[in-house]
Amino acid sequence: MILELREFLQQQRRVALKDLVNHFGVEPDALRGMLAKWVSKGKVRKLSLEADCGGSCCKCDPTLTELYEWVDKV
Repeated sequence: MILELREFLQQQRRVALKDLVNHFGVEPDALRGMLAKWVSKGKVRKLSLEADCGGSCCKCDPTLTELYEWVDKV
């Protein structure tokens, strides 16, 4: 699964945690653990976001608006 995550991040370049949850069907905390592995290797970085998604509906779970970016060359 961690290799599938790597491939997905390499293809997408930048992805929200919410999109990863939807794509892989895995709990956010499990994905955070896998993402932390890539962050520690310097392959992925977590980008800062505002507290909300930028919309005005207030329906987004703020814990899922985390954004991750693949920073290593493919």
